[in-house]
Amino acid sequence: MSDLIEHPDEVVTKALLRLVPVPGLDKPAALITLDNGLDYKKPNSFGPAGMQSLNDALDRAFAAEPAFIALTGKPYIFCVGADITLMPKVSSREQAVELGRAGHALFRRLKDSTVPTFAFINGAALGGGFEVALHCHYRTVSGGAAALGLPEVAIGLIPGWGGSQLLPNLIGIPGAAQVILQNPLTQKVLKPAQAAEMGVADVLLEAADFLERSLEWAAGVVKGDITVTRPEVDREMWDGVLYFARQQLDERLHGAHPAANKALELLALAKDASFADGTAAEDEALADLIMSEECRSSLYAFDLVQRRAKRPVGAPPAELARKVTKVGIVGAGLMASQLALLFARRLEVPVVMTDLDQTRVDKGVEYVRSQIDKQVAKKRMRAGTAAKVRGLVSGTVDKNAFADADFVIEAVFEDLEVKKQVWAEIEKIVSPEALLATNTSSLSVNAMAASMEHPERLVGFHFFNPVAVLPLLEIVRGDQTDDATLATAFATAKALKKSAVLVKDAPAFVVNRLLFRFLGEIHAAIDAGTPVEVADQALDPLGLPMRPLALLHLVGPGVAYHVGGTLHEAFPDRFGLSDNLRRIAESGKPLMVDDEINPEVVALFEAGSAPLTAEQVRQRALDALAQEIRLMLDEGVVAEAQDIDLCMILGAGWPFPLGGVTPYLDRTGTSERVTGRRFLPRGVASLP
Repeated sequence: MSDLIEHPDEVVTKALLRLVPVPGLDKPAALITLDNGLDYKKPNSFGPAGMQSLNDALDRAFAAEPAFIALTGKPYIFCVGADITLMPKVSSREQAVELGRAGHALFRRLKDSTVPTFAFINGAALGGGFEVALHCHYRTVSGGAAALGLPEVAIGLIPGWGGSQLLPNLIGIPGAAQVILQNPLTQKVLKPAQAAEMGVADVLLEAADFLERSLEWAAGVVKGDITVTRPEVDREMWDGVLYFARQQLDERLHGAHPAANKALELLALAKDASFADGTAAEDEALADLIMSEECRSSLYAFDLVQRRAKRPVGAPPAELARKVTKVGIVGAGLMASQLALLFARRLEVPVVMTDLDQTRVDKGVEYVRSQIDKQVAKKRMRAGTAAKVRGLVSGTVDKNAFADADFVIEAVFEDLEVKKQVWAEIEKIVSPEALLATNTSSLSVNAMAASMEHPERLVGFHFFNPVAVLPLLEIVRGDQTDDATLATAFATAKALKKSAVLVKDAPAFVVNRLLFRFLGEIHAAIDAGTPVEVADQALDPLGLPMRPLALLHLVGPGVAYHVGGTLHEAFPDRFGLSDNLRRIAESGKPLMVDDEINPEVVALFEAGSAPLTAEQVRQRALDALAQEIRLMLDEGVVAEAQDIDLCMILGAGWPFPLGGVTPYLDRTGTSERVTGRRFLPRGVASLP
């Protein structure tokens, strides 16, 4: 352990050993509890000092000659793996290799032990925490464990402490591929019941008396009263599963994710390699990735989502926030209905929707109830909670229902005059202190506030569709928005479990402005004569979550053309108006049919005679992004480039492996070529 990098800021997870008498056994059990001394919000992790502590605890445990050795964690947390704040400190490949070897040497003591070893997975077990459990001979898992898995691929790494070799040989290659590749790339984890069903854990126990039952179960195993049987791993299907997995990765990521490819190679090796050879390959793969620009960018993105998103830059003091006891929603369409469900479920306050006629209102309320029913059917919501949420949502055509609401949000047609009319009506009904929020995606908050009696209480509250999935909330401060309103907006966003970013009142704010600048180059290429398939697939090497025309279909050509018009009016030199996009919008034809571009829509295009190559399209799109981001930063649309990256990751699904928009543009040299300078200093999201 002494060869590991010193980390003076490490929050040390100590391995606390105690010898515990167990009924029916002549010798006590050696119980090692991982505990960093903090609550569950600061989970256990393995840094150099923490690994040394576990090594020392194992020395003492073996010396005591116990009946068995068991590893568990503090309340709600087993261990979430390596301290990733350590990764950017690694300055050489030799250090990176040693990091892998140290973990292997430590954890292998549990695997190679002649004394039976158990992992009592009492809480969250991720990454290296999951791997240390895999090294134990047996595993129990608590029904209250919140998250289990190997998420390393999502942040540009691989399971580097034995997971890629142990897991497939424990549960088989299909399950291992799911845990190591599919789940991280879809931001999923295992639940306790899944872990037990897949064979990761040998037994699932109730949370209330988990430790006592685990000790009893372990004693039964040691005495021979309980026999643990595991099905033989099917090796004939191994190659076929990985072939299919590689096809899926190529189709989705187009080679843009080095960590996923490395993980595939290690899973293939696990079929026949010795454990020593497999873990040696893990060391090399881990070192390659840690010393890559992609990994540094991924860790930067992870830090943004885990830290910066939880402490929004520019948010006023939380104590200025007003309490929200009732929410009014103007509109009962799809977006409004999604908002109604979110507010009712998260805030647990009455939510009332209004619209022009009772039919629309009823349809909106019915949508909310149908979504609740689906959640219950999928066992994502308890029946009691469902009944409560249903009772909180109501609808009416009478806006006087907003009289006692202290938070009113509009989700009506994206037209400035329509929204101004809405606020003129609402202001006559609500109290002067009620917060008024606009869900506009592109219009000016200041323009809406211009004719209001109390412009200081209007704020932009821009959600992204689908509301239940995308975590970003752009909070737009108008010139007259006061601190109490802004503080209430941020407090409400937190209660809604959304990540809020403060943005300036500027056309289309952050995400839509960048997406439309980006997509504008695709439309321009098609207009110029580039074949539709070439233009649409030009961005594949970036590994974006969907191709441009699929995104356009999701947004809706009519909405896209309308927002594009707003941006064209504001910045006519950079945001053009595509006649082909207008034709699509006016036709009313779906852009995509069965996930394929609709040939009827393609037939509407009028193409020029200057086609571009895919590489030219891609470079023009990236150049446009770099130019627009520099202009936005110069205009003060957000505080820093990090906020641009956070918005694009959370609101547009910008791939984690790319590490954010600005690191990618820096890494490819686009930033300096287009704007004359990098967006981030060297060493931030990159190698020093």
